Order: sequence, then C-alpha cells, then structure tokens
Amino acid sequence: MNIRIIGLGKMGINLAYNLLDHGYEVSGFDQNSEMKSEFEGNGGKFYSNFEALMEDKKPSSVVWLMLPAGEITNNQVSSCVQAMNQGDILVDGGNSKFTDSQKNGEKAKEQGVYFFDVGTSGGTSGAREGACMMIGGDAEKFEEIRPLFEALCVKDGYFYCGPVGSGHYLKMIHNGIEYGMMQAIGEGFNLIHHGEYDYDLSGVAKVFNNGSVIRSWLMGLTENLLQEDPDLKDIEGVIPSSGEGKWTAEEMLRQELSAPVITQALLARYASVDEEKFGEKVVASLRNQFGGHDVSKK
Repeated sequence: MNIRIIGLGKMGINLAYNLLDHGYEVSGFDQNSEMKSEFEGNGGKFYSNFEALMEDKKPSSVVWLMLPAGEITNNQVSSCVQAMNQGDILVDGGNSKFTDSQKNGEKAKEQGVYFFDVGTSGGTSGAREGACMMIGGDAEKFEEIRPLFEALCVKDGYFYCGPVGSGHYLKMIHNGIEYGMMQAIGEGFNLIHHGEYDYDLSGVAKVFNNGSVIRSWLMGLTENLLQEDPDLKDIEGVIPSSGEGKWTAEEMLRQELSAPVITQALLARYASVDEEKFGEKVVASLRNQFGGHDVSKK
C-alpha cells in the first residue's frame, strides 16, 4: 500500500518514519523543502509540490493529512479529492473540528473517495513509536486498512468510533480532559511551590508517579521537566489554546451539560496571557514535553 503524507511537521514526519519502519512505501509533501535530504535519507520519497505528489495514481492509495486545523486542512481536502481516484482513501489525522470533518467527508463522498477522520494522541513520541488513534469513517473500508492502524498504534491503541466525524469528536473530548488533567497538575504544583515546605519538586512528581492514584504519563513528564529546571525560571507561564478545549466547552453548552473543570482549565489558559503563575509554567512545559508545542521563554 502506498501512503502519501501531506504535512511533514513534528507529527507528520514521525508518523512517516513509523510507517517506513513497518515496511510501507511512503511519499511526502511539505512546503519546507529543507526536509528533503533527511526524509529521503530515512527511506521516504519527498515531493516539493502537491501536483507532483499526486501525479502517480497508484491503486489502493492512501493520502494522509497532518496539517493545522481549519482553512488549511479544509482547502487541502478539496484539492486532494479532485486529484484522487475513486475508491482511494483520504485520512485527516490532525485536530480538525468534527463539524469540519463531517463536511469534508461529504466532499470526498461526492468524488467517490473514502474519508476518515482520525484523532491522533500520544504526542511526537507516540507518532514515532506507537500512537493512539480514534477513527471515524466507513466501517467496511476501515477493515481494509485496519493493518495500517495496527502498524501505527500501540497494542489496543486504536478504536473505530463510527461514521465520519466521530473520530475527531472523541479526540476533541480527549483534549478537553487533557486540559483539565494538566491544569490540576499545574495548580497542585503551584501550591507546593508556594507552600511552607522546601520540597524537591521533581522528587514529589516521582513519588506521585510510583504507586499513587494520580500516577500518569503527564506526571512522569512533570518529573522530567522539574529535574531540568526546578523553578522553571526560563519559562513564561503563557499557555496557548489550540482550539479543542474551546470546542469541548462549546459542545457542552450546546448540549446543556456541565463541564466546570474543562471550562475552568480553558479560562485559565486565557488568563495565563495576562498574569504569570508557576502552575501555568508547569502546564506550558508539559505541552512542550509531550507534543513538542512551542513554549515562550524569557
């Protein structure tokens, strides 16, 4: 099976290498042509423009998008479905809003292309070594490409959710939960940092992560970052919001449900732009640790 990846950023390049390790033929397109030597040195075939990537219309082709959510992805979907064969598969593995994915699925269906919305979790290390994926799309076609997800994901790390839109809907809620979990860690360590005892904060994170109820990958990352910089003195406590937390809160409001933790975590990110706290530094550093997200440094 030929896999063509559009968007060789932090996530896309690692997914590509993961696929190459599993014996797939992988081509890639990215606007940054400086990636060519590295990508081809690892066994991929690099294209400097979209048209060249799509020229070779091989059967059973999968085009996989790893692009920023919104207009960039939506426009690329429109271009892809026009250039693909009927029966081909188009995957959006980014963090698109589920309503956009529903619309993109309709665009693909009109051209006879199967569209899958795939929520991808696990950060850059997961993309490289084994991700977690939430998959929406045609059930029968999914069975044809199940081996692809078995290759990309850790054991039991993929889940067929249902029709188009369901994958990104679940990933949206996953990210809302993530907002709340990271905010709780940040708030807890803010209290410890300002409390009356002079704790070794990396030691606190370590013991929390060994046998306790709150042990987790995020707590392990907290230990790592506090070992490197116990006071996070080089980090600004500014926490960008990439959209999924807001969408989760909006969906809760639409359904008239309560989500105070997720909503407050979102509001804390907005507040972090104006006022700096140690807790925000922890969360900003965690995002950088697990996903390679940008962090503002002094």
